Amino acid sequence: MKVEFAPLNIPLARRLQTAAVLQWVLSFLLLAQVCVGIIVILIIHNYWFLYIPYFTWLYFDWRTPEQGGRRFDWIRNWTVWRYFKDYFPIHLIKTQGLDPSRNYIFGFHPHGILVVGAFGNFCTNYSEFKELFPGFTAYLHVLPFWFRCPLFREYLMTCGPVSVSKKSVSYVLSRQGGGNISVIVLGGAEESLDAHPGKFTLFIRQRKGFIKIALTHGAYLVPVFSFGENELFKQINNPEGSWLRTVQEKLQKITGFTLPLFHARGIFQYNFGLMPYRKPINTVVGRPIPVHQTPHPTREQIEELHQTYMEELRKLFEEHKGKYGIPEHETLTFR
Repeated sequence: MKVEFAPLNIPLARRLQTAAVLQWVLSFLLLAQVCVGIIVILIIHNYWFLYIPYFTWLYFDWRTPEQGGRRFDWIRNWTVWRYFKDYFPIHLIKTQGLDPSRNYIFGFHPHGILVVGAFGNFCTNYSEFKELFPGFTAYLHVLPFWFRCPLFREYLMTCGPVSVSKKSVSYVLSRQGGGNISVIVLGGAEESLDAHPGKFTLFIRQRKGFIKIALTHGAYLVPVFSFGENELFKQINNPEGSWLRTVQEKLQKITGFTLPLFHARGIFQYNFGLMPYRKPINTVVGRPIPVHQTPHPTREQIEELHQTYMEELRKLFEEHKGKYGIPEHETLTFR
C-alpha cells in the first residue's frame, strides 16, 4: 500500500485545526479511561485527602447531569473549538425560524461514529447557533454512562452535554419561559454500527420515547439532518449476521454503548489513522412540527405523531440532498 504523506509546508491554521480535532478525538477515546485510572491510583496509594473530598462532592452532585448540567462559557469559548469547527468545516443551516417562547426537541440524524456535528454545533460557542437561534439554549443529550466516569464527567459537562435519561429531557422541556432545546441523537449507539460512507440508515422506527415526552410537555419537534456525518470515518465491514456485528450487538446490550471498528486518516499521512477526514458537515435544521400538550397521550396519538415526524425527516433529506452532493436515487432507510 502506497502511503500518501501530508506536505511539509502546511499552513499554520491547518496545523492548528488538526491539533484541535486530535485533542477532541483523544479526549473521547482515552480521557475517560485516564480519569478512572487517576482515581484508582489515588485509592491504591491511599491519598484519602484527595479522593474522599471528591467522592463526597460526587455524592451531592450526582444528579446534576439530569438537572441541566453545568456549562461554562469560558471553556465553550476556547479558541481550540474554532479550529475544531474549521477543520471539516461544520456549518449549521436554518430553514425556518423558531418561537423563543416555546421549548423544542431537535431530533439529530445520523449518529455517525462520534457525533461530530452535534458536538460542534451545540457544545461550542463557535457555531452559528447563537446567530441563527437567538434567545435559545441547546442541551445535547448523551449516554448517562459518560457521567458515571469520575473527573471526566466534570470536563464533559462544562461544554454543555447532559444525560439522555427521561428525567433529564423532562427537566429541560419543563423549564418555564421557553427558549430551551433538547438535542437528542435518536439513532443512538446502535445506529453507529451502520455509519458507513454513502449509507443513510436511521434507527428510528422503534424510537418513540421522544414522541411521548414531546406530547407530555407540548414541545415542538424539529427534524435535523447532518449531511456529511457518515463520511468522516470508514468502518470495517460489519453486515447484519456477520460475526463482527453479532459481537458488537452483544456488547451494546451489555454495556449500553457500541464499539465500531473505524479508521480514517493519520496526522502526517492520509492513508490510515483515527483522525476524521476533512469532509464538510452541513447540519440542516428542518421545519418545526406543532405538538399539542397531552399529559397522558394514547398509543394512537404517539403513533400518529411518530409517523408525521418520519415523513418530515424524509422531506428534509429529499429537499436538501442535492445541495450536498448526494445522488438523486439515494434515500433514507428507516429501521
